[in-house]
Amino acid sequence: MWKKYKTTLILTTLISLFPMVIGLLLWNRMPDTIATHFGTNNVPNGWSSKTMAVIGIPLFLAALQIFTAVLTFSDPKRQNIGPKMIRLVLWIIPVTSLIICCSIYANAVGIAVDIGFVSNGIVGLLFILIGNYMPKCKQNYTTGIKVPWTLHSQENWNRTHRLAGWVWIIGGVAMIVNSFLQLEWILFLTIAALVLIPIGYSFLLFQKGI
Repeated sequence: MWKKYKTTLILTTLISLFPMVIGLLLWNRMPDTIATHFGTNNVPNGWSSKTMAVIGIPLFLAALQIFTAVLTFSDPKRQNIGPKMIRLVLWIIPVTSLIICCSIYANAVGIAVDIGFVSNGIVGLLFILIGNYMPKCKQNYTTGIKVPWTLHSQENWNRTHRLAGWVWIIGGVAMIVNSFLQLEWILFLTIAALVLIPIGYSFLLFQKGI
C-alpha cells in the first residue's frame, strides 16, 4: 500500500507545506503577531507569532499528514479501506492547510476574508464527503465509527455506518448553512450529533444481539 500511494503522500505533504512559501513571500507585509483563531462574526480571539503562523502551523500540519498516513497504512485491516476513502484521508489535511493558512495570511496583510464562512463551509463539505463514503466503508481500525460493538460485529458495523452516512451528510448541510449564520450552538450540536447518534445506535444494536 505504501508503494501504491507513495506519490500521493509526497504530493499532499508538499501541499501541506506550501502555505509556508506563501507566508515567506508575504513576510514583510505581515505584523509580528497574527490572528490565527476566530470566534463568531469573524472576531479574532487567538493570536500567534508570525514565525508560528508562517512556519509552525504548516510544519505541524505536514507532520500530522504523515502521521495520519502511517496510521492508515499500518492498519491490520487496511485492505478493507477502499481507495476512495484512502485518497480522501490523504487529501483532507493538505486542502485544509492551503485554504485556512492562506485565509489567515490574507487577513494579516489587510485583505478581509471571512474565516468563519470559509471554515464552516470546508467542514460542511468534508462531512458530506465522509458521509457519502461511510456506508461503503468495511470494518477496519482506522476509519469509521470504531467502537467495541462495531468492531465486534460486521452486521453492527454495516448498519451503524449506513445510519452514520446520513447523519454526517445532514450534519454537513447544517455546517454549510452555519457558514452564513456562524452560530456556535449549531457547531456544537452538529458535532455532538455526528458522534453520539451513531455510537448510541450501535449500542442499541448490540443490546439486541446484533
